[in-house]
Amino acid sequence: MNIKFCGAARMVTGSNHLLEVANKKYLIDCGLTQGSQFVEEQNYQKLPYDAKEIEAVFVTHAHIDHIGLLPRLVNEGFAGKIYSTIPTADLVIPMLEDACHILKREAQENRKAMIYQERDVRDCFELFEGTEYGVETKVNKNIKVRFRDAGHVLGSAIIEIWAEENDEKIKIVFSGDLGNPPTPLLMPTEIIKDADYILIESTYGNRVHEDKDLRKGLLRAAIEETIKAGGVMMLPAFALERTQELLFELNELVENKKIPPIPIFIDSPLAIRLTDIYKKYQRYYNQKAKYLISQGDQIFDFPGLRFTERTPESKKINDVPPPKLIIAGSGMSNGGRILHHERRYLSDPKNLLLIIAYQSAGSLGRRLFEGEKTVRMFGGQVQVRCKVKAIGGYSAHADKKGLVKWLSGFDTKNIKKVFVVHGEEKAALSLVDEIKNKLSVDAIAPSKGDVEELN
Repeated sequence: MNIKFCGAARMVTGSNHLLEVANKKYLIDCGLTQGSQFVEEQNYQKLPYDAKEIEAVFVTHAHIDHIGLLPRLVNEGFAGKIYSTIPTADLVIPMLEDACHILKREAQENRKAMIYQERDVRDCFELFEGTEYGVETKVNKNIKVRFRDAGHVLGSAIIEIWAEENDEKIKIVFSGDLGNPPTPLLMPTEIIKDADYILIESTYGNRVHEDKDLRKGLLRAAIEETIKAGGVMMLPAFALERTQELLFELNELVENKKIPPIPIFIDSPLAIRLTDIYKKYQRYYNQKAKYLISQGDQIFDFPGLRFTERTPESKKINDVPPPKLIIAGSGMSNGGRILHHERRYLSDPKNLLLIIAYQSAGSLGRRLFEGEKTVRMFGGQVQVRCKVKAIGGYSAHADKKGLVKWLSGFDTKNIKKVFVVHGEEKAALSLVDEIKNKLSVDAIAPSKGDVEELN
């Protein structure tokens, strides 16, 4: 038995791990690598395995950096089952359709071939098998899996895999992306007691978020500052989870008159589609959200909120005088409608760009976060004169303390090794040191292409 780290090793995006048990191969996630472009060059490279030889895929959640290469896998001959939670299987449809649309546009602009077609996306959907949290699924005589709630986005999962080969049995736990509880909507991350090997993400492996209790106050202060200046607040947000969390908290601020009434736009067709899916899965919400809904609160609808799904509606946002708040994708400013708003509003010092999501190295969002004063957009130069602020407490990822706390829930004396993945090198290595020093557990941060024996 062995595992090969095919993606998200000493980097954040492109999650892809190849598990080999009894001469059969399985993938855990199959994601796009993202950065300065929605689709980075390495996504066009040859896959590090034969798609036809993959027995099954296990998906942690529906973010594109975890599912975005599944249609390519299908295009190259994969015909097995794709296992996920039920909400993830539902969310995958709009997520991959949107990714394919962006992929097509980038291919046309850069005169490149498509890495997969729309038919591959449709074929991919047919292979999904959704399951509930906590249900053990026997894939074959060598592999059994169970999905546990990761608390990251709707349907996100920690995956437990029991593997058997030549009468040797091991248990591997894949953290996926771990949540940052407490969250407005979701249940907290589940604690798991036992494992032989663990793969843990490290997106914020070297950082500690602001106190969760402060984040709504910081959001409120940013809105009030923008209103006072008579400006526009731009908020790049991931369509999946971050937008829905913002709606939940803005609903509370508006309905309790904690902020003055202003137009608030959700300018993302994908976020609007995903919000409709969220409404279907209220049974996965935490008790507070369920209680508010039971009392008649429309948590995704409040005075001043406008959903601009169609392009003409989006363009009309320009005609609405400030102050106003625009929430749009993509969350890293590497695509989507937020770019149009940034081109229009970045140069005005009255305006505010509020960053609440992880910004991958090389992305426009990362460069703006780090203080770049001139950026190139749509073939021209844009001066950055607006205020740029960030609120770390809105991250959907656990920070260093949260990651170590989750690991400490295991019976650490039985852990053979922890593999630290899904983090930039500095963050991954920092978490490795933290695990070794605080938990006395063997830990490494593998590089892309590394293979580790499991026994």
